[in-house]
Amino acid sequence: MLRCMHTFRDLAHLGPACSELRGRFGALALVPTMGALHSGHEALVRAAAVSGAGVVASIFVNPLQFGPNDDLAKYPRDEAGDLAKLEAWGCHALWMPDVVTMYPPGESTTVVVGGPAENWEGSARPGHFRGVATVCAKLFGQVRPDTAYFGQKDWQQLQVVQRMVADLLLSPKIVGIPTVREPDGLALSSRNRFLEPAQRAIAPRLFAILQSIALALVGGRSVPDVLAVAMRDLTAHGFAVDYLALVDGASLSQLQTVQPGARLIAAARLGSVRLLDNVAVTPIQAQGNGRQYRST
Repeated sequence: MLRCMHTFRDLAHLGPACSELRGRFGALALVPTMGALHSGHEALVRAAAVSGAGVVASIFVNPLQFGPNDDLAKYPRDEAGDLAKLEAWGCHALWMPDVVTMYPPGESTTVVVGGPAENWEGSARPGHFRGVATVCAKLFGQVRPDTAYFGQKDWQQLQVVQRMVADLLLSPKIVGIPTVREPDGLALSSRNRFLEPAQRAIAPRLFAILQSIALALVGGRSVPDVLAVAMRDLTAHGFAVDYLALVDGASLSQLQTVQPGARLIAAARLGSVRLLDNVAVTPIQAQGNGRQYRST
């Protein structure tokens, strides 16, 4: 019987371990990661543990979601540190497959996604969401979780996985956990460690500008005008902006006016580090004949 966290690297041992955990807890929760764990991952693991389920985390740096301009070899790795953190956070089992286990020679199936995957990250990183969807589908099949936990920092990824699960009638409920931030507002990311000191000082400006955009939209200003000013501000602070947009939160379709469920999304580079962030713009109680909004 599993009484402390065990690490599994082959399917022959993973299956019985998951069955044992399901029998003990009544349900399984999966936290998929690529390692280099930080407090954002901690929030996912602890939320899964609080649910009362047996918690299985996975660490797999998925080559299928890295494009030709992404440096797979430089993705941060810290196996010993990650194992210690997961056990301290309340994880019950760790799944650490290698590439051959995840993508056996001769296999010919991948998951091609549309809808919320088609623009933004989908355009900036062609094939990225095919890799995300394929590895998530495989992890769901291997672990058979009842729930799977993802961070809202990667908002588009969360919507892509939710759409895939709904469209393919897969079993896990997808749970999105709010973005965990540094005290100055910078969204936690494994890649933040690559920021130079001067870049790290500038990086929180991305979140600050998203907040200022949301406030301006609450005040009724034109979406294109506000975004144009924000683009100039980001560029002036040294960001190379891939995109900055107001979108429908579920479909990721671009909006020209604030609507219920709207979300501001952005991707921008500081040197070699690409930062993603997003802010919700959600309706509050209507006053008079108009609808008001707040940002979160």
